[in-house]
Amino acid sequence: MAQQGQQPYVIDPVGTDIHGEAARLRALGRVVRVELPGGIEAWSVNGHTLLKELLTDDRVSKNPRDHWPAWQREEIRSSWIQSWVGVTNMFTAYGPDHRRLRKLIAPAFTARRTEAMLPRVERITHALLDDLASRPAGEAVDLRAHFAHPLPMQVICELFGFPEGAPRAELARLVAAIMDTTATPEQAAATGAGVHALLSQLVGSKRETPADDLTSLLVAARDDEGNGMTEQELLDTLLLVLGAGHETTVDLIGNTVHALLTHPEQLELVRSGKVAWNDVIEETLRWAPSIASLPLRFAVDDIEIPGGPTIRKGDAILPAYAAAGRDPEFHGDTAGDYDVQRSHQEHLAFGHGAHYCVGAPLARMEARIALPALFARFPDLQLAVPAEELRPNDGFISGGLSSLPVRLTPGGGATSGTASA
Repeated sequence: MAQQGQQPYVIDPVGTDIHGEAARLRALGRVVRVELPGGIEAWSVNGHTLLKELLTDDRVSKNPRDHWPAWQREEIRSSWIQSWVGVTNMFTAYGPDHRRLRKLIAPAFTARRTEAMLPRVERITHALLDDLASRPAGEAVDLRAHFAHPLPMQVICELFGFPEGAPRAELARLVAAIMDTTATPEQAAATGAGVHALLSQLVGSKRETPADDLTSLLVAARDDEGNGMTEQELLDTLLLVLGAGHETTVDLIGNTVHALLTHPEQLELVRSGKVAWNDVIEETLRWAPSIASLPLRFAVDDIEIPGGPTIRKGDAILPAYAAAGRDPEFHGDTAGDYDVQRSHQEHLAFGHGAHYCVGAPLARMEARIALPALFARFPDLQLAVPAEELRPNDGFISGGLSSLPVRLTPGGGATSGTASA
């Protein structure tokens, strides 16, 4: 177990080997002092059980303004971390503020509203598959760029009434920039300004011409006297939902396809009907979570770790979801194996406790529609490059791939592809 006096483990800022680094962190202990880009120090929590406990501990906050003294330093506030902890929405709120903001957005992701999105998800899925099928047989195509990314992007943008065309492309660019943990202060500032301009324009258009979408509902809630939501909270809430609402699903779809194509015996279990798609999705979330590590949380008081160090009041905490997902102390000796028949698939890929991802049901539903439809339309789908040539997204936060080149061979099956529960 790492102790206070040890030199911090320096996290690879570009995420060259997310799971190799996660294994090295686990070997150092359940809690390890780490250095993030820009010299930011934190405690990486690598064990499943301990991480789950801390995610529901009242002594752990997400509010840097009140609980992270380092946030007062200009070189910290202006760095890449600004987009992660400098926003004012439920992502960085604590206690009553978090409950207030979450209450405003939760109605957008009820079970009823999520189920109502199913026909729209199916329509978008089939249109994207039709486009893929129109390409020359055997042509290499980036499945991330032409399927895994546009599907959730279209879904979340339609849900929130985000304009088509250039604005959506700009949103995708800005979200990608936020995920880049190597950004300079100048780049971080430019990203922040771009986000503010884009979302201010969206809010302004919905104020002028409200529509039947969730942005209009949020704007109305913001403008109702006494609601208690500031304009900045509104903009940052939209960023949170629009960004997280598609980025995590992009990698869930991409990581599942990658896992199945590199584990053909697992794919055969799904094709034969021996394993349900739900089990495939949950195993992927455990084995390769879309978010590998999520900065940051902060100790409100001293937290003594049994048998380990004490996380001091004001210290930053890094939930290491990729490390926890393959924790052998929780999942046994086969924790590193991709096994869709695993009997115990518990994971923390969507978080846990008060900050559990409100969009988790929508992400699961999109994957449950997209994946079987993809493999039904292209039963001979295969990677177009050796697996070892695939490259991760830039940064240590994302657990996905920057691209997923595949070769498509359309089959004779239907495009719908049903998912068994």
